[in-house]
Amino acid sequence: MKTFRPEEPSILKRTISFFLRVAELINCIVNTIIKSTEPLTCGLLILLVSITFSDVIMRYVFNSGSVGLQELEWHLFSAIFLLGGAMTLREDKHVRVDLIYRSKLLKKRHRAFVDICGILFFLLPFCTVVIITSAPFVYDAYYHDEISPDAGGLPHRWVIKLTLPLGFLLIVLQGFISLKQNLLTIIKNS
Repeated sequence: MKTFRPEEPSILKRTISFFLRVAELINCIVNTIIKSTEPLTCGLLILLVSITFSDVIMRYVFNSGSVGLQELEWHLFSAIFLLGGAMTLREDKHVRVDLIYRSKLLKKRHRAFVDICGILFFLLPFCTVVIITSAPFVYDAYYHDEISPDAGGLPHRWVIKLTLPLGFLLIVLQGFISLKQNLLTIIKNS
């Protein structure tokens, strides 16, 4: 006598399901990392405004300035810009030509295809080049304990140089998440 067993899902479906679960786990981890940079970036922005305000008061009211404060302003601006890139990509607020992209001519599936091409052919290669070329830059600054060449400038220049590969690494991680989301959009809308 035969017993009825429901068909087991095929190996392909189980494999796809497994990879989708792994992708979701990675997505959660990367989102947590990128979200943790938000308060840091906001705090750096408040600090930048405060330091710039005090620098302006010192310069124009007391006729005195500080090279260290000016360098700190540049460093904070760089850190805000570099660490904020991944958040901008996550919120889909990055720069692109919206004349065609946001028009009614393109469907959601076509927009996802444009995003995938942009990620694969522009974002990931550019970020990879920046990370690879900036790593020795950071290492040399750390190894030689690079300081500012200006009198009264800041020491430990490697700290600010570290934000360059770190910021682009966050953008790469967010790029992979965006790539996955756009692939799923194409699959669902096909």
